[in-house]
Order: sequence, then C-alpha cells, then structure tokens
Amino acid sequence: MYLLAYGNVYANHGAMTPGATEETVDGMSEEKIDAIIEAMRHERYRFAPARRVLIPKKNGKMRPLGLPTWSDKLVGEVVRLLLEAYYEPTFSDHSHGFRRKRGCHTALREVEHTWTGTVWFIEGDIADCFGSLDHGIMLTILAEKLHDNRFLRLIRNMLKAGYLEDWEYHESPSGSPQGGVASPVLSNIYLSKLDQFVERVLIPQHTQGQRRKRDPEYSRVKRLLQRARDCGDRTTARELAKQQRTLPSGDPMDPGYRPMPLSLS
Repeated sequence: MYLLAYGNVYANHGAMTPGATEETVDGMSEEKIDAIIEAMRHERYRFAPARRVLIPKKNGKMRPLGLPTWSDKLVGEVVRLLLEAYYEPTFSDHSHGFRRKRGCHTALREVEHTWTGTVWFIEGDIADCFGSLDHGIMLTILAEKLHDNRFLRLIRNMLKAGYLEDWEYHESPSGSPQGGVASPVLSNIYLSKLDQFVERVLIPQHTQGQRRKRDPEYSRVKRLLQRARDCGDRTTARELAKQQRTLPSGDPMDPGYRPMPLSLS
C-alpha cells in the first residue's frame, strides 16, 4: 500500500513542492519507507507542521495552503486510501465533490436528468470548509465505524500537527489543512452527516404534492386556441399556438407542489 501511495503522490504535479523541511521525493527510498512503516507500527511517527503559503483566489482574496513534508504526504495518502476504501460506498449518490470519477460534470448531468421543472435554486458555500472542521466531531464521526484506536490517534496527530507561517509555529485547534492529502476525504466524511440529514429528514418533511397544477395563463391560452381551431380561424390559432409554446404548462408558483431535489458538488 505504501508503494501505491508513493506512486500516487509522485504522479501529482505538486510532488516537488517542499514542505517545512528540505526533504524531497528524490530522498525517498524503500529503506526510508520501511523506516516510516516501522515508526507507524510503534506509534512513533510524528507529523511535521505544514508550511503555510497564501495563494490568490479568483475574487482577489488569498487562500491559505498547507504544504506537508514529503513523508507526511506519503502517510497522508495511505490514510486517504484507507478512508476512501471504507467510506466511499457510504457517501450519498448526490455528492459529487472530491470523489473519484465524479465532479462538476456528473453534478450537472444529475441536474439535467432529474431536476425537471425546477424553478428555484439555492446556492450555498461553506466558508473556510477545510479550516473550520471541528477535530472532536471529526474523530467522533470516525470512531462510529473505525474501531482501530491506533489509526484514530494517527489521524488526530495529523490534524493537530499545526503549521509554520513565516517560520513561526501555529497550533491547529480545528480544521484540516487545505493542501493536505487526506483533507478532501475527511471533509466528505464530515459533511456526509449533513447529506444524510437533508435526504432523510428535510426532503421528506418539505416535499409536497405529486405534480404542479396547470398554469392559469397556459390554460386560458389553450382554451382560446381550441376555440379558434373550432371556428376555423387559422391565423389566430397560429398566433395562439406560438404564444402557448412560450408558457409553462404547470404553475411555477404552485404552493401545493414543492419537490426538493438535491445535488451536492
């Protein structure tokens, strides 16, 4: 598994970016990996603080990015592989972010195929998602299904490693560093509880009706169109048919029809 993790990290375009130490991918060897495995076996492995840098966002603001050492990237990838293998089958089918063979395109495909007749969309964003994850809640969620205390302690140590900014050490009382190899899957595990709450509680509570009632204007034009056809008035019928095609058949403001589709990306 460590060799698989090594290959995954090495193939990443950020593999050569240094962390808080001078350790590089070129200094990695089977002997070094064996030493890491031995340290892990006896719980002697210690994560180094990530080197924090600021990168520009599209809106002009800056995003903090944590750069782990190469050994920490390797161990983080092993953690990611184990967590993903266990939790991936449990994630919501409506969740598309940070998942293999999923992303914006699969989310849009779901919207296209299942959100027929949707009128209202609510866009939400969790500010500083990775940085605001509560460590206690995260570990409690993991402990519900993972009963390996050594593995849980390893994840705790990874989360608590802190970071260096301008070579000054800062503790990390919450959050998983943006740039951490395991951060995306940890955030998905954390937010899976929200997915379950929305799908099992909110959607059943707030979904109403089986279909929309007819739009009043559509019904009025339809009656006029039928009358024009019955009278043989082809010119009026053509104009009314053209107008009818611009109208929704169902009332988009029908208070008795409130389906709640869900897609997370």
